[in-house]
Amino acid sequence: MTITDTESTTPARQATAKTVLMCRPDFFTVTYSINPWMNPNDPTDTSLAVKQWQTLYDTYIDLGFTVELIDPIDGLPDMVYAANGGFVIDGKAYGALFTYDERKAEGPAYMDWFGANGFDVASPQNVNEGEGDFLLVGDDILAGMGFRTSVESHRELAELSGRNVVSLNLINPSFYHVDTAIAKLDETNIAYLESAFDEPSLEKLRALYPDAILASEEDAAVLGLNSYSDGYNVVIAARAKDFERQLKERGYNPIGVDLSELLLGGGGVKCCTLELRR
Repeated sequence: MTITDTESTTPARQATAKTVLMCRPDFFTVTYSINPWMNPNDPTDTSLAVKQWQTLYDTYIDLGFTVELIDPIDGLPDMVYAANGGFVIDGKAYGALFTYDERKAEGPAYMDWFGANGFDVASPQNVNEGEGDFLLVGDDILAGMGFRTSVESHRELAELSGRNVVSLNLINPSFYHVDTAIAKLDETNIAYLESAFDEPSLEKLRALYPDAILASEEDAAVLGLNSYSDGYNVVIAARAKDFERQLKERGYNPIGVDLSELLLGGGGVKCCTLELRR
């Protein structure tokens, strides 16, 4: 067999089965606006949201993931975005303290679930929105701030986890959580949207990840970067076609899933996915 230049330079990717927490969107709707994606005047279809969410759930099962579920609560339509419910590392669950009143009750609900399922729960003293603004890449935690998560919570998480926390300032309100502007691909590399960050943050990202994939504005606009990877398989927004091509060129296996109904609330694949690191 002839080895092409692409084949010889693309590293082999290794998939690692994940354990994640999800929340079925039985009560999903948009009745308020706390991000630019949300418009209460636009109709929503809860049954379609559930159907699309089920496709994501089934995709994870097919990939060999363990998927645990938290019961949805009537009156908390954004609870489907499980990533915001906390950050779990080494069996410790750092709880969320939400910025907006509409979501504040989600924090205790998720902390109750963590406690009931064997995690050591740390109640937050500072505003943060969980894994929405905390991405573990290798031994570093990429931490967003600017819209939903305070820099004080970065220090709190660093003390709790013993990990290096890299603070990144988000500047585009459409990408209000770091997981909407950065996709973790594996333990050494990421993809990101340059225009979502200020220049000092970009300097950090360029230094840490010189081989990162730079996503297009078009793919970011369908929350293409709000994806979830096991190190080889990368579950992404079905409409993020250029990102799909970029991933294939780097040796990853992109899997497109349509979550267009949940996009009406400002969330995608990663928003629906909270990694449980026991």
